[in-house]
Amino acid sequence: MAGAKIKEILDVLDNSLQIERGTVRVNDPSKFRQKVQKLAEISALESGEKQGLARYLTRAAALDLGIVPASIHDLYMARGRGEVPPVFTVPAINLRVLAFDAARIVFRVAKRVDAGAFIFEIARSEIGYTGQRPAEYTTSVLAAAIAEDYKGPVFIQGDHFQVSAKRFGADPNTEVQAVKDLMKESVSAGFFNIDVDTSTLVDLSKPSVPEQQAVNTGLSAKFTSYLRTLQPAGITISVGGEIGEVGGRNSTEEELRAYIEGFRKDLAKEGAGLTGLSKISIQTGTSHGGVALPDGTIAKVKVDFDTLKHLSQVARRDYGMAGAVQHGASTLPEDAFGKFPETETCEVHLATGFMNMFFERLPEALRNEMYAYLREKQASERKGDMTDEQFYYKVRKNAVGPFKAQSWALPLSVKEEINKAWEAQFTKLFHLLGTKGTRQYVEKFIKPVVIQPNLKDYLGEAAGIESVADLAD
Repeated sequence: MAGAKIKEILDVLDNSLQIERGTVRVNDPSKFRQKVQKLAEISALESGEKQGLARYLTRAAALDLGIVPASIHDLYMARGRGEVPPVFTVPAINLRVLAFDAARIVFRVAKRVDAGAFIFEIARSEIGYTGQRPAEYTTSVLAAAIAEDYKGPVFIQGDHFQVSAKRFGADPNTEVQAVKDLMKESVSAGFFNIDVDTSTLVDLSKPSVPEQQAVNTGLSAKFTSYLRTLQPAGITISVGGEIGEVGGRNSTEEELRAYIEGFRKDLAKEGAGLTGLSKISIQTGTSHGGVALPDGTIAKVKVDFDTLKHLSQVARRDYGMAGAVQHGASTLPEDAFGKFPETETCEVHLATGFMNMFFERLPEALRNEMYAYLREKQASERKGDMTDEQFYYKVRKNAVGPFKAQSWALPLSVKEEINKAWEAQFTKLFHLLGTKGTRQYVEKFIKPVVIQPNLKDYLGEAAGIESVADLAD
């Protein structure tokens, strides 16, 4: 490996990283930790060969330092067998903006409370409007782990790798292939946890629950089978399924059983002995991002914790899975989060609340610039009686990608204020979700496999931008 771009990057890193016979080595860990932000910034803001090299070098250097992208599958299966107590809920954290800075704080808090069971994730929709392809997201997370001197397995997840019902109806083969292409790109980038979401295809007009779930189970099985062909040797990708679209009516035991049993039958048709699901997402009354009231505050939501507990127990007791997953939770009131471990919820997805903290602390001039952009580009999303507050709350996520460079360039004082708020929130969440002390379970059940990155995966053509307006976060 040689060339002007490599030398340029190594110079930026003050030669704390070296390459010998194609092998990346960190020869000054302390200095490299101080400089690694440069790799994350190149990955996020530049393009072409330099960007690809920064992503490749970050992943290779992380491996050299004992930071390993991993699957949480074996921990979840141990929980399903009763070998891990269901007394904590794994936070799955979607980092839409300033992912490197936010991930640093997550790792900092995790080290402080000896946590190991936490996930970084990004949804198909978020990849689109935040302008973060999987390789960039992985780079931000791993660079953050390096900066915080974190060691061990790191769980990175594709959240809501969802099928668009509209596009599937118009051209099912093309839409299925689009999801497969994203899966392949993501696994290459170190996403060894994938939530398959074909719940958009549940057909409630059918007379029986198994019939309603039939397309969902069949396509989930096909995607799971495909993921098993992608997973590197020694790794079992953790695959999650979903009963019904989040934001719809609450899930039932009948639906859960119909989905899991239908899925298992359909997976058996794909091939003998294929490993299935580790968890199951259900609907309990929340919606993605929360619902903004006319004054801009968020409507209170009543989560059906009884359903959450019952379905978690059924999934674990009768099907050997880790339990049920709760989506759309970051905007819930604080007193709700302690309920998730009490109800034996295996995983909770958190996203919008962290983005809200970012927008609330932006300099007014930048926020106004973003809102002017949204008024022009997102005008079609404004419904008749929407207030300004409701409109901006609904669409402001769409300014994250176009204003990525401005976010990176925020004054240090502003970033410090955002980071302080994030750190306080992550600390609370890790405490309330029972994440403290979970490193012991990760160390016992997760044996991370080192998969060296392939330079070709980082220097190929960038994936195109797709429409994500009808996909869930």
